[in-house]
Amino acid sequence: MTPAAAPTTLKIDFVSDISCPWCAIGLHALEQAAERLRGEVSLALHFQPFELNPQMAPEGQDIAEHLQQKYGASPAQSQQTRDAITARGAELGFEFRMDQRARIYNTFDAHRLLHWAGEEGPAGAQAALKHALFTAYFTEGQDPSDAEVLLRAAASAGLDTQRAREVLASDAFAGAVRERERFYQSQGIHSVPAVIVNDRHLIQGGQPVEVFEQALRQIAAAS
Repeated sequence: MTPAAAPTTLKIDFVSDISCPWCAIGLHALEQAAERLRGEVSLALHFQPFELNPQMAPEGQDIAEHLQQKYGASPAQSQQTRDAITARGAELGFEFRMDQRARIYNTFDAHRLLHWAGEEGPAGAQAALKHALFTAYFTEGQDPSDAEVLLRAAASAGLDTQRAREVLASDAFAGAVRERERFYQSQGIHSVPAVIVNDRHLIQGGQPVEVFEQALRQIAAAS
């Protein structure tokens, strides 16, 4: 009997922000697509930083005020968007409690912690931390710029909390995060999520599971 072929491994750079709901949707859809392709395709996931609001003040900003200023969205339009996001999340098994997300915050320290997890953490820890941060913000309504929130997320992801505390208390990985942000912007990434496969193929936005599944299958076949 001929042994089954090993799955094709695809490198995935998932460029996103903690405060981006479509990024949470995109990640869950991508992972579910990968599950459908189990045995055929495997993903080597790397989470890359992107700040939607790099100049956000430490105290954050009221979300309704922010959306009105940034996008000109009316209260009715904002509610319609929240409803659509909540519905998409529910389809994917992720709970958005948009009523609790009263403010939007600076996410730079969260990106530093994610970079550290990718550099020094065990396999899977960076993805676990990403999920923990999405849950903390979108489901639990917590402030992802708060060090204690970040430390709890690190602990839930199985990371060394003492080392996480040291990272957050310093400017560790700040330069590396800034460099990564500049790199992806220079590559034309100005909205997220941006899913870059094998450094060549771009899948933009919080696509449905079926779209990710088809794209990954085609790229793997071409590889």
